[in-house]
Amino acid sequence: MVASESSLRTSVMDLLVQYHASPTIQLRNHLVRVNAGLVRKVAHQVSHQCAEPYEDLEQLGYLGLIRAIERFDPRQGCAFSSFAVPYIRGEMLHFLRDRSSSVKIPRRWQKLHKEGQRATRELTEALGRQPRDQEIAASLCVSVDEYRQSKLARKNRMPLSLDATVCHQTDSQVLLGDTIPDMHYQTLQTLEEDRIVVHAALKQLEDKTREVIEFVFLKDLSRKEVAERIGVSPMTVTRRIQKGVQELLELIEPQPVVEDEPAEEVIQEEGTEAAIEQAAIEEIVEAS
Repeated sequence: MVASESSLRTSVMDLLVQYHASPTIQLRNHLVRVNAGLVRKVAHQVSHQCAEPYEDLEQLGYLGLIRAIERFDPRQGCAFSSFAVPYIRGEMLHFLRDRSSSVKIPRRWQKLHKEGQRATRELTEALGRQPRDQEIAASLCVSVDEYRQSKLARKNRMPLSLDATVCHQTDSQVLLGDTIPDMHYQTLQTLEEDRIVVHAALKQLEDKTREVIEFVFLKDLSRKEVAERIGVSPMTVTRRIQKGVQELLELIEPQPVVEDEPAEEVIQEEGTEAAIEQAAIEEIVEAS
C-alpha cells in the first residue's frame, strides 16, 4: 500500500514536471483526474460547514485545482498536495464569502429556516392550505417565537441600499438615503443659525459693552487682560459683561406676547354710554 502511494506521488510529480516544461490541455486534464481525490476530500469537509450543495463545492474545487497545477513549480521541492489544498479550499471559501449575507445568522436559525421550508411544503400538501406558524413550529418541535425569529432573521439578512427607491413623485423619486436625517449636518446647521442670531444681537449692543463681550468670549482673553487693553478696572469689565449678557438674552429670547387689556377710560366710557341710553329710554317711556 505504501509502495503504491509512493509510486503514485512519483508519477504525479513526473507529470507535473512534464507539464511545467511543456504545458498542454490534455496533460492538465489528466493531472486534474489524477488529483480529483483532493477535491472530493476538501469538498466533503466544507459541505459539513455550510449549506451549499456538495456538487457545487466540488466544481469550485476543480477550479482551484487547475490554478494550483498551473502555478506549481516542481523545483521548489514541496509536495503537490500541500500546495494544492489551499487553492482548492480558497476557491470554495471565496464563493461562500461572496454568497454570504452581510448580517451573520446563527447556524441553528439557518437550519431551522430550511427545515421550516420543507415542513411548509409537506403541511401544504397534507392540509390543502397554507399552514400557520403554530402548525409549522409544532411539526419542528420548537416554539412559535423561535420559528418566527428564524424567519425574521432570514428576511433581514441583507441590508437595504441607501439608493433604494422609497416612493415616486411627479418629476422625481425619493431614495431611502434622502429620508434618513443627517444628525451631523443638522447640528452644524443649528450652530450656524445660532451664530447668525448672536452676531445680529451683538450689533445692537453698546460699542464698549460689545467690545468687552468679544474680547472675553470670542478672543478668549482674561478679564484682567481686557481691563489693561481698554484702560478700565477688572470690576468694570465684570459689570459690562453682566450687562452685555443680560441684554443679549433679552434680544435673543423670544418675548411673550401680551394681549392688550381694555383701558379703564374705555370701560368708563362704555359705562357712561350705557347709562345715557338707559336714561333716554326711561324718558321716552315717561313721555308716552
